[in-house]
Amino acid sequence: MSDVVRAFEAQGWWIVTRASGLLALVLVTISVLIGLTLAGKPTRDAVLLRRLRPLHEQTAIAGLVAIVIHGIALLCDPWLDVGIVSLAVPFTLHYATAFTGLGVIAAYLAFLLGLTYYVRNRIGARLWRTAHRATVVVYLLGVVHAFGAGTDSGSIWFLAWVVLTGIPILLLFAYRMEAASRLKRRLGAEEPQVQPSGIEYEEPLIIR
Repeated sequence: MSDVVRAFEAQGWWIVTRASGLLALVLVTISVLIGLTLAGKPTRDAVLLRRLRPLHEQTAIAGLVAIVIHGIALLCDPWLDVGIVSLAVPFTLHYATAFTGLGVIAAYLAFLLGLTYYVRNRIGARLWRTAHRATVVVYLLGVVHAFGAGTDSGSIWFLAWVVLTGIPILLLFAYRMEAASRLKRRLGAEEPQVQPSGIEYEEPLIIR
């Protein structure tokens, strides 16, 4: 039994760290993809959009759980010798400092943006929607973190996953920003013209 424990201490926590990190990135990627689809509505299929909404929430929560497991595994890994401070404070870990620091920031943003969904009625829907657009930053930071600190960054399957999911995410994000810009311009054009007090404004007659 002691041999099993020693073997797990030597490689087990590294495997858990690696697996939970990859799982977190996969879940965040799927959640961001679904979220951008729901926000931009590139499809008008109401049934599909309604079915995607709970999946978006479930993958986001599962991603947060995977991030927590990733952090616990890092703390337990005897090779890395990670402390609470170096895990909680960005850019203080001795291993791949810049990339692990970005990973810590991504984790904080993931929890902040993900959990504010449940208090959106208190903070206001408009503020929540504006802040929620930053979820794509969580994805980008996670990818950079994985490339710089992960041991699978050079694998063909990992590169293929990033490319195959990254392109749709960037396209959907651009589509969402363009749709929001069009809506803003349309609302601005529909604002009533304000006239000086005491002067009535008469709508011009337009022959259609």
